Amino acid sequence: MTILDVLWILGRLLLGAYFVAAGIHHFTAIAPLTAAIAARGVPASRVVLLTGSVFQTVCGVALVVGFYPAWAALGLVLFTILASLLFLNFWSMQDTARANAIGTWKTNLALSGGLLIAAAHSL
Repeated sequence: MTILDVLWILGRLLLGAYFVAAGIHHFTAIAPLTAAIAARGVPASRVVLLTGSVFQTVCGVALVVGFYPAWAALGLVLFTILASLLFLNFWSMQDTARANAIGTWKTNLALSGGLLIAAAHSL
């Protein structure tokens, strides 16, 4: 096993584990997250929350274990971008809320970049 193999496995583990932890967390806060999604005007907010949480958890696990890692990473990029557009609308926020949303966008863009690298490495 080379250093590149070790780095690849560690990178997949860290990226995937982030999404697994986030997805599992959603199942511990269903009521407030459903309310937050409903407040954005999303229909069937509970279904959207549960579907998204299962999707991100399954893709995260797939990335960790190396099961179709390119597809898992690309699925997580799509998930991250959609979630950011839906919940981090900094363009309509002000002051601290705007600054926090912009900071989270930056984090999500960096995560998406890492996921794209993981996808490219897997192809």
